[in-house]
Amino acid sequence: MKVLLKLTDISVYAGDTCLLEPISLTLKQNVPLTILGQTGSGKSLLAQAIMGLLPNGLTSTGTIELFGKEMTLKERQSLWGSKLVMLPQEPWNALDPLMKGVEQVKEVYQYVQNKTPQESLRLSMDDLRNVGLSGSEYKRPDQLSGGMAQRLAISAATAGGANFILADEPTKGLDVSRRDDVVRLLQSRSAAGGLLTITHDVAIARQLGGDLMVMKAGCLVEQGVAEQILRNPQADYTQALIEAEPKTWIDAEPVSKESHDEILIVNQLSLKRGGRILFEGLSFTIRKGEVVGVVGDSGCGKSSLGDALLNLLPFTNGTISRLNHEAKPHQWLKLYQDPPSAFSASVSLGQLLNDLVRLHRIDVQRIQPLMRRLKLPKGILERNCLEVSGGELQRFAILRSLLLDPVFLFADEPTSRLDPITAKEVTELLVELANETGCAVLLVSHDPDLIRKTCDQVISL
Repeated sequence: MKVLLKLTDISVYAGDTCLLEPISLTLKQNVPLTILGQTGSGKSLLAQAIMGLLPNGLTSTGTIELFGKEMTLKERQSLWGSKLVMLPQEPWNALDPLMKGVEQVKEVYQYVQNKTPQESLRLSMDDLRNVGLSGSEYKRPDQLSGGMAQRLAISAATAGGANFILADEPTKGLDVSRRDDVVRLLQSRSAAGGLLTITHDVAIARQLGGDLMVMKAGCLVEQGVAEQILRNPQADYTQALIEAEPKTWIDAEPVSKESHDEILIVNQLSLKRGGRILFEGLSFTIRKGEVVGVVGDSGCGKSSLGDALLNLLPFTNGTISRLNHEAKPHQWLKLYQDPPSAFSASVSLGQLLNDLVRLHRIDVQRIQPLMRRLKLPKGILERNCLEVSGGELQRFAILRSLLLDPVFLFADEPTSRLDPITAKEVTELLVELANETGCAVLLVSHDPDLIRKTCDQVISL
């Protein structure tokens, strides 16, 4: 069986600090390799080292062989698009915000594969329909949900014909049916080549099969055949990842309706967006301290509902009544599905936090205990939003929200960037926030098991 990739003692350093311990691996044609681990375990660093995309200040050691030949950085970069492609972890950082989706896929066919404009358009339309974007081909990325943007980024990245794919968290933020579609797309696009997938999702590792490597804190924990490891893990850490899947969680205790005041009443709400009715005739009540779950396929209106409740989006018909008139505007908050869209990259996270403290006169003594609770290292405050992982940035977003003492928190897929262990911890933290402070939480998720195990009431769209 042909060896497509061979790594020998690959390490990554920031100065003298080792971020990724020496790792060796072999990836063979038609045998998927999945790297499973928590946020910050070094998975993405390994992929960036292979591609030659390490951030400034980081260096790698060891040897990298592609297609049977040891290659320099420039030689690997010359293969981008045509033979080797990396799917981005954050779709917003990979898409042109001003271009319509079909045009972004079309130009790859046209300029990488040298197809005619007409053939490129036809292939692009087919690709987008195959990933569930029929009817959204001519929308810009900002007009798409997070899951839809992820599928657009995957289509654009694979349109160049490369059949050796490095996929960095390709299914985060997607509902189960769309997740399965993306996995099938990756499998078909890499059928004649290789697939290296980085994920924190145990279900993805199980679905892809092939070989599996489990990483933690820059070190390899165990490796072998995926089916064997997931059925009989040898490492405690691998067992913990498996046990952290939402379907294994204990059901939450429901909030007593008699002892909690109503904070928001929705009556016969209808919402139309882009000429399409997302939902109509929706009525429900949210009480203080209650966790309300919203589930449904990507693009069905989950995020739009939360935005409408926060007056961030106009609705078509119905009424929304807020009953807590003592709360300040900044105490009605949103946790964004894609953390990079909520932060400026021009300053450090520490500066953003200082601005928040100064603006709202927050006690700085509250910061460190919350950072420890969210497992955020102190050094993260010296970096900007592009220099941390998606999971770390989401936890920082939660920190920023908690400091404002919210009365209503719209959490839009708050764990879609997190590994199972951290996702469970963060979800439990949001539930604790509701219980301890009386903050009402509207929790949107593509995972019905997470919603079922966590929420006091469920809204299905």
